[in-house]
Amino acid sequence: MTVDPQPVTPTVTSTKVLRRFRVVFNAVRTHFRQIEKQAGLGGAQVWALSLIQDHPGIGMGGIAKNMDIHQSTASNLIKTLLRKELISMDKSAHDKRSVHLHILPTGRTLLANVSAPFEGVLPAALQKLDAATLARLDADIGELIALLNVDEAAEETPLADI
Repeated sequence: MTVDPQPVTPTVTSTKVLRRFRVVFNAVRTHFRQIEKQAGLGGAQVWALSLIQDHPGIGMGGIAKNMDIHQSTASNLIKTLLRKELISMDKSAHDKRSVHLHILPTGRTLLANVSAPFEGVLPAALQKLDAATLARLDADIGELIALLNVDEAAEETPLADI
């Protein structure tokens, strides 16, 4: 009687993992370059524009929350969209500090010519993962961040701006 040998499990090395990170980074960079080429805007600006299209009347806080960025970062994105006349901004009648954003026809035309996902390929892919996989990734990446000994404030920087 012959016994089949146990399958050999390939050893995962730091080099293999680094190569996988390169694949992810390259996919992100390629997507944002394509968006910038198509739209003439950065990826974060296109994402903000798409949120305004999907949520007419959204405010600055809504943009910041949906993009998981600081409100001042959202404000800078919106200033560019206003300057390029892709959106309009109205002050709230009840609270002058609050604004309502609306996409203009030029903004709709621009989005129609840009490849989705507007939020980027990495956030779109992460949203497709199940909760257990996300939890594992979060723990493992948290361990990696701790070894890098870096300031985690960068977590609020949009990927398109990295």
